[in-house]
Amino acid sequence: MKTKEKAIKGFKAVRFMRDVRDQISNEIKDMNFAELKKYYEERRSKLTAK
Repeated sequence: MKTKEKAIKGFKAVRFMRDVRDQISNEIKDMNFAELKKYYEERRSKLTAK
């Protein structure tokens, strides 16, 4: 299979995933359930509206 897309040099998927996971953990650590629900709804809409 031929593809025109190229890999990003220096991109480390595991490091990226860990960084994002740690960032989310820090942002939500003191939230209650209602705040968590709102946070994830806003995050989902922000990331899918590209």
